[in-house]
Amino acid sequence: MTTVTASGALPEDPYDVVIVGAGVVGCAIARRLAHHPELRVALVEARDDVGQGTSKANTAILHTGFDAVPGSLEARLVRTGSRELAAYAAESGIPVEPVGALLVAWDEEQLAALPRLAEKAARNEYHDARVLGPADLYAREPHLGPGALGALHVPGESVICPWTTTLAYATQAVRAGVHLHLEAPVAHAGHHDGVHHLTSPRGTVRARRLVNAAGLHADTLDRQLGHDDFTVTPRRGQLIVHDTFARALVRHILLPVPTALGKGVLVAPTVHGNVLLGPTAEDLDDKGATESTAEGLRRLREQGRRILPALLEEEVTAVYAGLRAATEHDDYRITAHPGQGCVTVGGIRSTGLTASLAIAEHVTGLLAGTGLDLGPHRAPEPVRMPSLGETCPRPHQRPDLVAADPEYGVLVCHCERVSRGEIRDALASTIPPRGLDGLRRRTRARAGRCQGFHCGAAVRELFEEARR
Repeated sequence: MTTVTASGALPEDPYDVVIVGAGVVGCAIARRLAHHPELRVALVEARDDVGQGTSKANTAILHTGFDAVPGSLEARLVRTGSRELAAYAAESGIPVEPVGALLVAWDEEQLAALPRLAEKAARNEYHDARVLGPADLYAREPHLGPGALGALHVPGESVICPWTTTLAYATQAVRAGVHLHLEAPVAHAGHHDGVHHLTSPRGTVRARRLVNAAGLHADTLDRQLGHDDFTVTPRRGQLIVHDTFARALVRHILLPVPTALGKGVLVAPTVHGNVLLGPTAEDLDDKGATESTAEGLRRLREQGRRILPALLEEEVTAVYAGLRAATEHDDYRITAHPGQGCVTVGGIRSTGLTASLAIAEHVTGLLAGTGLDLGPHRAPEPVRMPSLGETCPRPHQRPDLVAADPEYGVLVCHCERVSRGEIRDALASTIPPRGLDGLRRRTRARAGRCQGFHCGAAVRELFEEARR
């Protein structure tokens, strides 16, 4: 059968492992299990594409783990995962920009907290954090708003493309034989006779081992299997994306001193040349409430005016909101249930992008501990993703590519400089987009300052031609 499906009946024979949830963590686990070619593995996703939940609304920071709870599982996996993802990104063409971070203190209480945060970083085995006075701070960030008293400089923090990371994992997994079943939301899960039975509108998928990486819905799936270890409270984060003209205003990731609700509102450059302002932190009851609100955006602008006043004079390209899987615990909830052949991967917040490869390794070990015979190990073939970052030349800027294939020299989206060749490649890729939003995430077409006003019709025509 084909390895990517979005319709039709699901196979009846049990898989060795089924992973529920094709976010960045689920895709990383699928990729890791693909290192064992004798395993029959499936990745089951409710939506029509990978990375459609929390993963696509991530703040796109590759963390050092300097401010994690020392000794926690999250701290260990973020620390390990950060190094692994940096190496994987370099190998796979995922754009990363090592800009460093500044935790800015705006009052005496926050200023007094900076040495403690530096000590916490050292307990997390990060030893490069340094406290800066106001003169050093403003020399590094001349557009910072007035009144800052100092900052903690964390030079190891980077920005990364969260979408390309998720797609790279999934592409590598599928090419190595993992079955990806899209549009298959799990409505019910049961376990009997040593087999998990996961029912969806497309039928039932069966597995001898189950990995619950269902993100916002991980607690629901867990309870269907008889566990009550945590409750997911969707925490909405609204963000404002400013145009690339604003990029010259900021050199680092500008962070507030963190609170119990999270890291707070930041200003950060992106690998695509934009500037992010956000996120909010709103605890909700609705796991589908991803709309932006006038009040949320007003609060962001209010805080942005203090952090980087000139930013509010720049054009806004887009606004969006995502939901993070907050729980009542201050650590990841990764638990093996050997009697059921199940591993739950819950409570993975925004650091899950950074920790994803380390989480995958940890979960694979837990699966082996349930009695799963992993079989021989063989690394899957490397992948090379199209680079969407501003620091690398795009295809239309490479004379060798244009000479070999003139389609790379024909721009369709001028705001983001996306060529016909790039759109063609995305539509013919291992995991092709099933909608225009998926095509935008793969190419940046329609993601620029005009939001598709000029190129929308041409992009849609190319998309519809490929699907005929």
